[in-house]
Order: sequence, then structure tokens, then C-alpha cells
Amino acid sequence: MPEWLVEAGIGETRFAEIAESRIRAARILPDSILPAGSVVDARLIAVAPQPLARLDDGQEVLLTRRPGGISEGARFPLQITRPALPGPEPWKRALGSHFLGERIGGGVDAIELPFPPAGKDRLADLGWDDLIEEASSGIVRFAGGELRLAWTPAMTVIDVDGRLPAADLAVAGARAAGEAILRLDLQGSIVIDLPTTSGKAPRQAAADALDAAMVGESFERTAVNGFGLLQVVRPRRRPSLLELALDPPAFAARALLRLAATQGHGRATLAAHPAVIAVIEKNDPWLATLSRQRGGEITLRADPSLAISGGHVS
Repeated sequence: MPEWLVEAGIGETRFAEIAESRIRAARILPDSILPAGSVVDARLIAVAPQPLARLDDGQEVLLTRRPGGISEGARFPLQITRPALPGPEPWKRALGSHFLGERIGGGVDAIELPFPPAGKDRLADLGWDDLIEEASSGIVRFAGGELRLAWTPAMTVIDVDGRLPAADLAVAGARAAGEAILRLDLQGSIVIDLPTTSGKAPRQAAADALDAAMVGESFERTAVNGFGLLQVVRPRRRPSLLELALDPPAFAARALLRLAATQGHGRATLAAHPAVIAVIEKNDPWLATLSRQRGGEITLRADPSLAISGGHVS
């Protein structure tokens, strides 16, 4: 049976669903993002054209409807129904509703992993670092081909390419795309561009392969059309790993902190691109936590010759 693991790291909490000794699905929740289900105090600051609330930290939350009996300027308990999503559009702000005593679902029962790991690093052994590389690069390789993932405000696009015959590549690519959707927590509208094949049977085989990869998950899809396009729609509940990676310095900074916490003890120097170092410097509690976990002083060294994801620990 699949099981969920959770690791409360520095700056983020990581979730991984394990099946057949591999990561089947994953989530990352940065500490800066209020997850769905959180209940916080808020002030109603506007009722039109759409109700809007503001939290004590200044974050604005769009409300699905005006809270009953709450006047503009009054405080009320608010429940987050969808966290804020990356992107400049104002409608990507967090969504919420008046909390009336019934919490929404959406959480998972998970086995909590010690952090730093007590000995064996289970997430790393299961391929967590490869997963982070897939999110950062947008490239997912599979036997006979690869996926190239691109995020847009409207949808996530997955392009399938490779050296297999078209019908075989369509099936393998659809299967790999379904697995990547779960592994990278892709949500909303997702369009998969498969190789063009002749006849209905190869297109149906590709659709069946995607269904098998995503069995048990909540999603809707279209049929594969004559141009090889297949659309998948999943509920939008939080930023995907691909979206989090759209802020490369912050994404790489949290990954570097995990690396530092899991490799060795005592004093250490973190070398990284200046943009990554700047993110860490803005978050003093991160360094304090890392220093406590390693039991030694942490020094930062900015190195412009390093790639954003090329940080290392010495």
C-alpha cells in the first residue's frame, strides 16, 4: 500500500507518497504559504466588486462570498480554501471564506520523518534530489524519450518527444506524463502534446496509459485528438513544484539548506550564486536553525560562477 511521508525542513515542509519503493507523488509547502484549511484572523477591507480581506501580516485574501453579518472594517475568522499561487495576476491571491466551524479537508495522513535524518536519508534514497532537478529544469526523462514541461498562467504544457515509433512513443509519453503530473504536483489545466498517430486505437492506448498512471487520483481528461493533444484538468489546491521552481533563487536556497542539514555536522560554508545567498540572508531564522541542527557556525559565500542550482556545502 502507498504511504505518505512528511519532512518538516528549513523553510518548507515536504510530502512524498511512496509506492513500489519510489516517489509516486510529492508536495512542497513553503512556510510562507498558508495551506488550505488554515484558520486565521482577518479584516474585511472591501465588499465590491469582490469581497476582500487582509490578514495581520498584510496578505490579501479574495473571498468566495461576502461574510454574512460582517461589515466592512470588521474582523472575522477566515479559512484559507486555496493558498496564494505564483504569478503577478491579482486573482492568484489566496482564496478564503468565513470560517463557521467546519474545516475543509484535503490533508493527508503521513509518517513524520526526523529532520535532519537520523542516519539514513530516506527521501534522498527514494530520489528526492532527482525530483527537485526535474522541477528546476522542466525536463523529465523516460526510456525512449523525454518530457519538456512549460508553465503558463493559463495552463501547464507537456511536450513529448523521443526516438520510439510514434505509437509506442505516444503510449510511453502519456504514461510518463501521468507520472510526472503526480510527482511534480501539477494541477489546473494541463495539455499534453503527444506524437501524432494514425487511427483511433493508438490514441486510445495512449489515453489508457495515462489513466493507469493516475489511477485513484481526482482528474478529468479529454480524448486524444487527431493532432495528438490531450487535456487533463485537476483541482487547483496549492502551487505545484514546477510553479515553486519559477522562483529559482528561493527554490534553490531551500534545497541547499536541506543539503547542508543532511550532510555532516559542525561548522560549514554554503557556497552559492549571489541570488541564492541573498535569499538565505533575508531569512535569519533559517541560518539559526541550520546552525543549531549541525551544531556549528554557518558561513555564506557568494560565488557568481555557480549556477543557481549549483550550490554546495564545505
